[in-house]
Amino acid sequence: MLTNMSEFFLRTLRDDPADAEVTSHKLLVRAGYIRRVAPGIYTWLPLGLKVLRNIEKVVREEMTAIGAQELHFPALLPREPYEKTNRWEEYGPNLFRLQDRKSADYLLAPTHEEMFTLAVKDMYSSYKDLPVVLYQIQTKYRDEARPRAGVIRGREFVMKDSYSFDIDDEGLDKSYELHRQAYQRIFDKLGLPYVICEAQSGAMGGSRSEEFLYPNEMGEDTFVRSPGGYTANAEAVTTVVPDPVDASEVPEKELRSTPGANTIDSLVELSNEMYPREDRPWEASDTLKSYVVTLTHPDGTREVVNIGIPGDRAVDEKRLEASFAPAEVEVATPEDLEAHPELVPGYLGPEVCGPNSEKRTYDEDGNPHGSIRFFVDPRVVEGTTWIAGGNKVDHHVYNLVMGRDFTADGTVEVAEIREGDPAPDGSGPLELARGVEIAHIFQLGRKYAEALDLKVLDQNGKTQVVTMGSYGLGVSRVVAAMVESHHDDLGLSWPMVVAPFHLQVIAAGKGDEIMDTAKELSDAVSDAGFEVLFDDRAKVSAGVKFADAELLGMPYVLVVGRGLKNGVVELRDRRGGESMEIPVEEAKTAIIEELEKNRGSSR
Repeated sequence: MLTNMSEFFLRTLRDDPADAEVTSHKLLVRAGYIRRVAPGIYTWLPLGLKVLRNIEKVVREEMTAIGAQELHFPALLPREPYEKTNRWEEYGPNLFRLQDRKSADYLLAPTHEEMFTLAVKDMYSSYKDLPVVLYQIQTKYRDEARPRAGVIRGREFVMKDSYSFDIDDEGLDKSYELHRQAYQRIFDKLGLPYVICEAQSGAMGGSRSEEFLYPNEMGEDTFVRSPGGYTANAEAVTTVVPDPVDASEVPEKELRSTPGANTIDSLVELSNEMYPREDRPWEASDTLKSYVVTLTHPDGTREVVNIGIPGDRAVDEKRLEASFAPAEVEVATPEDLEAHPELVPGYLGPEVCGPNSEKRTYDEDGNPHGSIRFFVDPRVVEGTTWIAGGNKVDHHVYNLVMGRDFTADGTVEVAEIREGDPAPDGSGPLELARGVEIAHIFQLGRKYAEALDLKVLDQNGKTQVVTMGSYGLGVSRVVAAMVESHHDDLGLSWPMVVAPFHLQVIAAGKGDEIMDTAKELSDAVSDAGFEVLFDDRAKVSAGVKFADAELLGMPYVLVVGRGLKNGVVELRDRRGGESMEIPVEEAKTAIIEELEKNRGSSR
């Protein structure tokens, strides 16, 4: 197909948009692929939409290859199914909620688990109907608190989500592996680098979960990898738990004066000045700091919780959120602390929290009451000795032994992962990297099927709950990731497989001969089945045309200009910077052969 640039709905910008922080956002806006409507909401202009559709094409090909069937649900959904799965509340403020004129509650779907489940429930009733894989490519909505980086994290985005339905766990394993391999083929076809990381399921639920991440420093996700091949999202990394320590020789705990030592650094400095020890100086790792948070549970109740972590570790906010999901987590406010006068800011220790408190009681179901819950980092094992808050201003407790002097309600993984930490599988020290989540696959199991009563008759005529898998791929996010992976200082550089046009033709110069030759070659390449953008704009300088071509990033650029006097045209490979002069009489054949050779290329 031939498109004349003089008639095409396109305007490029010379300057970066003021709100753009990352390369993909800057280039997609400058090159006229997207336009901002509101924070996290974008218009897909013709160029951007063509790229989006080309990525969808690759996705559809691979979904079809594993036997998946496409359908399309509405984005506007009723409240009731989401209430049955508790996600009307669990999603919290991220969910767009609205009412119709009769005050009935609706939502803009962030995902469609409920709808897929109900569709199968409505139509299938026997194990003979299974397995089945259904998918859609649909617009989703999440009210992100920090929509940023253009289409990498928006409030409206395009996602491919598919769901497998099997009679047993063995079938689920097969469906999961089929999707895993399909995603690998998709990203290989696109030429997009990726790593597969162990992940947490979060609000989705389920057992096994993996993320596909595009490695990039601007990514919001931290992941780890080891020399032995272990990879995981930082949220999913489990601490290698040390062995218990023999604390039989540790002296009794002692409350000591520590005036003004209300931070870890000041406590370490004061301890070495006032209470030095013979074997080695005090360090931050000898301290147990309290991190007090407030959990807002899905039913709206607020709960204050204390977490004890080694003083040399910071709290990773994402690991913190994942550990207490679906509750929302925030640092405890002064108002929260006022309700618990036993909590002394800057000097809080474990002895007034959790099972250590004299006020702790338990109801008949074993639920704790009377004191706030207290959790510790997994490194805080039995026999480890700490300096901790003395629950009195300007005082700390020394020689405080886990298991002897205090205990906890459990362990939580909230501390930061650091370079060199051991991999959970013993495969060596961890290396930290950043990445953009481009896909996520889950073994949901029976959570949604049970909530929505999706059952079929098995081989024995007995009712059985169906087991499900969920597999998401961020189509619009992949567009941005492709830009991050395929650009240079001059602009975009699309691979053939997703480029909006395979060839851009520039008529660089004045005179009918240049324009006529450029048009003739454009028509010939278009007739051969390639997408061609012909820059036929009059009264636009060759310099502007060249700058636009570099910014727009089509894989090949054909220049018809001054070389025509010598009987040649120039074909430039935008992706590698190579160019070649071709005699005019050979140009049609040579250009078509070059494009055909690279049709569907991912480079």
